[in-house]
Amino acid sequence: MTVRRSALALTALTALTAASAAFAPAAVAEDSPAPSVKKLPSGLYGDSDPAYDGVYRQSLALLAQHTAGVEPAAKAVDWLTGQQCEDGSFAPFRADPSSDCDAKTQVDTNQTATAVQALAALGGHDEAVGKAVDWLKAAQNDDGGWGYVPGGDTDTNSTSLVVGALAATGTKADTVTSKKDKTPEDALLGLSLKCADGGAFAFQPEKNGDLTANEDATAAGVLGGLGSSLVVTEGESAAQTACEKPADARAAAANGAAHLADVLKKDGHLTSAMPGAEDQPDTGNTADAVTALHAAGLTDAAKKPLAWLEKNGPAWAKQSGPSAWAQLVLTAHATGTDPRSFGGTDLVAGLNATGPAPKSAENTPSAEDSAKQAADEDGPQISVWWIVGVGLLVGAGVGLMISLRNKSGRK
Repeated sequence: MTVRRSALALTALTALTAASAAFAPAAVAEDSPAPSVKKLPSGLYGDSDPAYDGVYRQSLALLAQHTAGVEPAAKAVDWLTGQQCEDGSFAPFRADPSSDCDAKTQVDTNQTATAVQALAALGGHDEAVGKAVDWLKAAQNDDGGWGYVPGGDTDTNSTSLVVGALAATGTKADTVTSKKDKTPEDALLGLSLKCADGGAFAFQPEKNGDLTANEDATAAGVLGGLGSSLVVTEGESAAQTACEKPADARAAAANGAAHLADVLKKDGHLTSAMPGAEDQPDTGNTADAVTALHAAGLTDAAKKPLAWLEKNGPAWAKQSGPSAWAQLVLTAHATGTDPRSFGGTDLVAGLNATGPAPKSAENTPSAEDSAKQAADEDGPQISVWWIVGVGLLVGAGVGLMISLRNKSGRK
């Protein structure tokens, strides 16, 4: 969608704990341990270990810059295109892009779908985009959806990211069918809860088949059900504000948006927790929820959480890195808010300062000015416990992923 989120790390972990149960995406906390590579590429955004989210965060950064009228640095775009495997897929990070990908290369649908959205928006990368889309289509599950890794169980987040990639390339999701004639819409509808259970989306079914509401998955499912990419255009004012039995994925998306609106009423933000840690505001998922509400046309319900984001989001982005800055830029775009004056903070300058200087930008301060501004920001701090916890989970997840993939012959 966790410390903005630890989800990509956790995505990998859960996808792995089952290769049979893929987890969902988002962005790994940028305050993670020092990079495992000796020297980070000069074209890469962020200075944390790119092993789990390099392509994802790069894609978000480029997509957000484009949305804000900024022309990214050529070497930033070149780094992203250079990460693509010959079959069209993307792994989170390939230290040596000159080496061919093989069965041990840890490619996934999340990195690939996000790269498609960025490269399609930038233009001029038709061949790379076409190959990536073909790979995604080939990785579709029989139920019409996608898991984090090819062959992994379908989840709402991964399916919605791929739907976004299809939308970004002008492909309607209902035209992409599986070998069993199922579409992404069929998969998302199957992951939506009944109105008696709140109408949200589940990440994946539990082992017993039950569906459990998940706000991160719900925000993703709203975009997927509406057939939207990560660059959201505000939907028409929604007539439906309460749950109704859904006839299709679009109706399920409306139910999911109504669920988010109800959850956000009290505090104006979503809350997350990890075992042994106190509950704390989940800024990343709140941003996703605000974007989803605007996509569904529930703009009034988004006002309170948007105000909360304007107050608390910049400090979170300062600590969390390029994915977080980019996410807020995309939320600002969805809500019609100026990303250069988001609660008094220039989000575009903050994003630009995390990587190579862009070719052009409209009214964007220098990296030095944006860094100084970020240093002066005050706001909630991310618990060290969370960061350590994410690191431990990622380490365990990667080991399990490698083991599972070796056994199966294979984000």
